[in-house]
Amino acid sequence: MADALEQAKKLIPAEVRMISGCQDAQTSADVSNVASFQLPDPAGMSGGACTSALLKILYADHKAQTDLTFQEVLVKMRSILSSGKFTQIPQLTSSRPLDVKNPFEIVPDGCTGTRRAILIGINYVGMQGELSGCHNDVMNIKEYVMDVWGFKEENITVLMDDGKHADPTRANILKAYTDLVNASEDGDAAFCHYSGECQLASIVMVLR
Repeated sequence: MADALEQAKKLIPAEVRMISGCQDAQTSADVSNVASFQLPDPAGMSGGACTSALLKILYADHKAQTDLTFQEVLVKMRSILSSGKFTQIPQLTSSRPLDVKNPFEIVPDGCTGTRRAILIGINYVGMQGELSGCHNDVMNIKEYVMDVWGFKEENITVLMDDGKHADPTRANILKAYTDLVNASEDGDAAFCHYSGECQLASIVMVLR
């Protein structure tokens, strides 16, 4: 175990925590009306099921919920999705041993440096299987991290296929992540969120 941990530290210098929207063999789902999720909803009535569930727990009616553990957040997400007849099962992964009874936090204690975020929303506009909630996911998550966790507009990169932001192409996504890694230093925090049609529908990643 100790050898594996040391190897992980060498391969992944940052501490990474990820909530994926579903198991590897599952796909994501949209919510056509998110009113019951009590979201900030600045951009529309639809949203990704996983992101909507997460925000209902952490930011319902613009009220921050900061006293939950990682375990409680994950269990509540699964309960909300199950009650809504969604079959996807969110998963928690960490690059370091993580006590799931620790407080859920986007910015871990000790991260006093710059807070950066990459938010990606792909609705596949004009394509077969077009989605409707991914752009809304991004705007809701953006409001949450700025309001609750103090992320600044100038340190948030948004990629969306809405004709207003940089397109979420493979090249642009890789460049955004590369720029984030190159800019990050000890004590910084990074938050990455992806909403789109894939097997890991909504991904929350925290690094330090």
